[in-house]
Formats: sequence, structure tokens, C-alpha cells
Amino acid sequence: MDSLERVLKSSAPISDPHLRVFLNVLVTGVWLQKSLNDLLKPYSITEPQFNVLRILRGQKGAAMNLYEIGDRMVHPTSNVSRIVDKLLEKGYLERKESEVNRRRVDISITRAGLNLLETLDPAFDNAIKLLTSRCTQEEALQLSDAIEALRGV
Repeated sequence: MDSLERVLKSSAPISDPHLRVFLNVLVTGVWLQKSLNDLLKPYSITEPQFNVLRILRGQKGAAMNLYEIGDRMVHPTSNVSRIVDKLLEKGYLERKESEVNRRRVDISITRAGLNLLETLDPAFDNAIKLLTSRCTQEEALQLSDAIEALRGV
């Protein structure tokens, strides 16, 4: 990845450290999102759909409702039901009325959804390995801590 100034086509250096980190986080976030979307495009799924599939795979067979899924998403959105509907159409999820509460709809991942994730796992792992080749574990932990400090965590 190019220097921040080159990416933003800035003729002057960005010397304010707080502005520099703000812009670097934004630029890097866009770069990461584009990289993930490029990886997912051949499989006709979006990053939010991938996120929902991974959330449900993590449930190890247990179902979740729309609110629970939305609450765990990387990009919180009010479009969870639309994202789930698209995945239902593709056969990656199934929806069942809750046996306990008929107003609740339980969503779970199907074998086809699990198979898709198994297919994507090596490419996703390689994308993560690319990041690990660019910084040490210690640097990654420091960066993660610094980003959480920005968010006030």
C-alpha cells in the first residue's frame, strides 16, 4: 500500500499525527473492505452476507433471530432481514418459526452455507496471512490496542 500522501494525492505531508491516524484508519478500512469484496465477488456474496454466514457458523448449529444476528455484525445495519432474505434465496440459510415463541423466527445456516464458507476459508486465511506478513504479532496487538483506544474501548 502506498503512503497516505500518495493515496490521497496530497502534495504536502500530513504532519498532524491525529489527522494522519484518522485518515490512515479510513483509507485502510476502505482498502480492507475492497480486498474482502474482491475475494467474495466470484462467489456472488457481499461482505455483510459473508459476515452473517460466519456468525451463524459460529453458533455450531444453534439458530439465532434477526436481532441477535444484527447485534453481532461488523457493520451494524437495519437491513439484516434483507441480507438474510438474499441468503435464504441462495439456499445458504433456513428460517423456522420458533417452537417456544411463534412470533420469533429462528435463522440457521444450511449445509450449502457451510460448504460455501469451507470453500472460502483458504482464500480468507490467505488474506489474513498477507496482513501477518506485513507486521509482527506484537505490532498487530499494538495496532489493535491503538484502534480500540481511538474507539474509546
